Amino acid sequence: MSMEKLDQIDRALLRALQRDASLSQRELAETVGLSQNACWRRLKALQESGLIKGQTIRLDAQQLGLGLTVFVMVRTRNHSKDWLAIFRREVMNIPHVIDFYRIAGDYDYMLKVVAEDMNAFDQIYQRLTAKVELETVTSYITMEAIADARDLPV
Repeated sequence: MSMEKLDQIDRALLRALQRDASLSQRELAETVGLSQNACWRRLKALQESGLIKGQTIRLDAQQLGLGLTVFVMVRTRNHSKDWLAIFRREVMNIPHVIDFYRIAGDYDYMLKVVAEDMNAFDQIYQRLTAKVELETVTSYITMEAIADARDLPV
């Protein structure tokens, strides 16, 4: 389902769910001005279309002891299917990598890593570089999260 096909009520549903996915069916229906049945049907249609991929909760990384966030930029000379399969598998096996992108520009990949501290990040870094041949790895340590996990604009 594309943005053009969403009406104002669908958009209101999506905005409300992004803010708080724990809303009850009744609360959600009241928020968007629908009956519970109509709200349920629209929600079901949005789920079936694949627009809603699931429901999650956001955890506080600081309270979990994951106070260090690092953006790791990776450049490689190898772009073969076999290399990429190994690289993806190795990165996906590191639970501290919470976002992973193939990008355009000076680097080929960008990873968002959360760690307890610099020593823990160093262990993650060593694990990554020991498993896969990489040309360049540059790490950017964050100092403050100004806008983290913002809602999508619907």
